[in-house]
Amino acid sequence: MHSSSPDLFHKRITSAGVLIAIGIVFGDIGTSPLYTLNAVFHDRVITEDVALGALSAIFWTLFFQTTLKYVIITLQADNKGEGGIFSLYALLRRLWGKWLLFPAMAGGAFLIADGIITPPISVASAIEGLQKVNPDINTVPIVLGILILLFFFQQFGTEKIGKVFGPVMVIWFTFIGALGVLAMKDTPEVLKALNPYYAYVMLTQAPGGFWLLGSIFLCTTGAEALYSDMGHCGRNNIRVSWIYIKITLILSYAGQTAWLLQHTGEEVGAVSPFYHIVPEAIYYPSLIIATLATIIASQALISGCFTLINEAIRLNIWPRHRVEFPGNMKGQIYIPFINWLLMAGCIGMVLYFRESSKMEAAFGLSVTLTMLMSTVLINFYLRVRRVPLIWRALVTGLFLLIELSFLSANLQKVKEGGWITLIIGSGLFFIMYVWHKGRGITNSLKKMVPVEDYIELLKKLSIDNNIPKYATNLVFLTSSGSCRKIEKTAIDSILSRSPKRADNYWFVHVNVLDEPYAMSYHVDTVVKNDVYFVEFNLGFRVEPRIDYYFKQVVNDLVKSGEVDVSDRFEQYYQENKIGDYRFLLTDSFLSFENDMPFWKNFLMKSYFNLKYLSVKEPVNFGLDMSNVSVEKYAVIVTPVAHAPLVRESK
Repeated sequence: MHSSSPDLFHKRITSAGVLIAIGIVFGDIGTSPLYTLNAVFHDRVITEDVALGALSAIFWTLFFQTTLKYVIITLQADNKGEGGIFSLYALLRRLWGKWLLFPAMAGGAFLIADGIITPPISVASAIEGLQKVNPDINTVPIVLGILILLFFFQQFGTEKIGKVFGPVMVIWFTFIGALGVLAMKDTPEVLKALNPYYAYVMLTQAPGGFWLLGSIFLCTTGAEALYSDMGHCGRNNIRVSWIYIKITLILSYAGQTAWLLQHTGEEVGAVSPFYHIVPEAIYYPSLIIATLATIIASQALISGCFTLINEAIRLNIWPRHRVEFPGNMKGQIYIPFINWLLMAGCIGMVLYFRESSKMEAAFGLSVTLTMLMSTVLINFYLRVRRVPLIWRALVTGLFLLIELSFLSANLQKVKEGGWITLIIGSGLFFIMYVWHKGRGITNSLKKMVPVEDYIELLKKLSIDNNIPKYATNLVFLTSSGSCRKIEKTAIDSILSRSPKRADNYWFVHVNVLDEPYAMSYHVDTVVKNDVYFVEFNLGFRVEPRIDYYFKQVVNDLVKSGEVDVSDRFEQYYQENKIGDYRFLLTDSFLSFENDMPFWKNFLMKSYFNLKYLSVKEPVNFGLDMSNVSVEKYAVIVTPVAHAPLVRESK
């Protein structure tokens, strides 16, 4: 139902859909009560103004940033049922592709950076609850052990353990809501902080009040992931489940605030206010459920990073990597390179910061920058939906004002660790920029020639028995989307080098669509029984198993009589009717015969280094290596102007 009717999928509300949404969508935002108020009062004495003001600011941040921006507005912006910043860009790129690519790449880069900091801060904040029982315990080895196991098990898929995500998170949210109610039973007046006046007092009158926004922003981390997971759960399932989630979150924060009000003039210390409101009798069970919740939150973000990178690959803004499908669950993917890269980043974060309270400086900055970029894209989406200018300006202006305020507060923490996020996010953005730009320059140098100019030569070559047959079916993967033109390198490979005789020449183009799960093809018969052009139209989440798809296409054409194999004498000895086939791929390298300016030279060398590290074309297109040949050709961007050689006389 998901792939065939996304509109119906998003309208439907089911108990299973709500359970899945609670399990995989709200993990990140649902574990924020473990560390948000701890970050607010880190190295700060508890005062009534800050305690009530923080609760007020958290409530209204959740309202504006999560409920209004994402749950109500952004969830409307689905691309054939899919959400996320790259899906949103794919929806808009036909109109503003060149300009909007940059905020999309920046948002994606900092969302991946968020994926490196979320697992450490979430797991560490849960495990640090042990310090209330044993203040001297070193939690770093425990956090590292959990993270390493988490990343190790990614390769096996999360289909089986994914079934327990929903029930565990339902228990978690119910638990934190109940704890909140229990904690404020003697001080229900704490709920007066829902009045925005208390947030105003904190921001304007408390010492350093405005800068506390950097910590308060942590309460809404996970809102962007909420949008990215829309394709798995459905829009209305997310909206319905958010009602319950938000109530439990507010109750949890209110309960912690009640405890803070009872301890004014003191410092919070190493243990989060969350653990201070847990009754002693259930302290260890609470540690277990909190740890499970943070593992689930981390798992959801890791899976989100895989999806994000896969979409970036399909949009040609990230180097290709091997993508695996470890389970039977639709949309579940695993990218080994990204998995181990994220694990290395998470381990580095834990070893550098060691405590969750020190990680929040790096955490908030990445999420703020991602949200700013999504606001830019949402503005253009509202324009596409013909929302009146006045409303568009009000909505965009409101979100920009809020997010720029949070960004200003977070920038103060650059020296405390936020610089790490900036470096990681900028590095990821640079990779996307280099790949996009380098690929564009390389593709612009490809020379396309009319196929019709070579048809007679190809027909003559295919029946010339003086030349040994290279393959029954010779298949070229082409970037040309037209049967009329083909790369000169492909023609040169057939005719200019050692001539390659084949019964049939196939030119195959893979067209990656902006929609996620499309699978179709069409065939142009250029010359029957000689030259064919095949275009596969695949969604950006479909694994391109071109080897398998090509055999299916040829078999269909043989059955329909569009390809006649009756004249091939080899068919009497072969089990299949289509005969053997060979994919011939062309791969480029940067020639020494280039004389480029420094920046262009740096860009192109960086691009080819990334290309060297990325997965090779046969793996990327799902080709059997026994049927593949690869030929290299040089790329010359700016030819060297050589001085003429002078022959010396004896």
